[in-house]
Amino acid sequence: MNRNIIQPLTAAVLLCLAGTAHASSDDAWKQLAADVEAKCKKAAVTIEKPSTTVDPFGSSHYGLALVAGKPKGAKGLIAQICVYDKQKKTVEIGSELDAKQLGLMPAK
Repeated sequence: MNRNIIQPLTAAVLLCLAGTAHASSDDAWKQLAADVEAKCKKAAVTIEKPSTTVDPFGSSHYGLALVAGKPKGAKGLIAQICVYDKQKKTVEIGSELDAKQLGLMPAK
């Protein structure tokens, strides 16, 4: 994939992740977010001590999260997009994305 489109593509994905929330109880949303976080962290096997940012509502069918951290055995910072199937309660995790290219690294 052309490296020049990664940042705009990531921005577009994250905007899509902010889909509309359907009415539900606060406890149900908190439970969903906790499950998404736990399963996404477990799936991020290439990241040491992963940090997870969960979309508070996800989409109508999926919970969504961005997992970031130091790659195991290397320096730097990577991120992965994690998708949680609300019906099956399973996750899929994307490939490693360079946090610098995503604009997640502080300016020097």
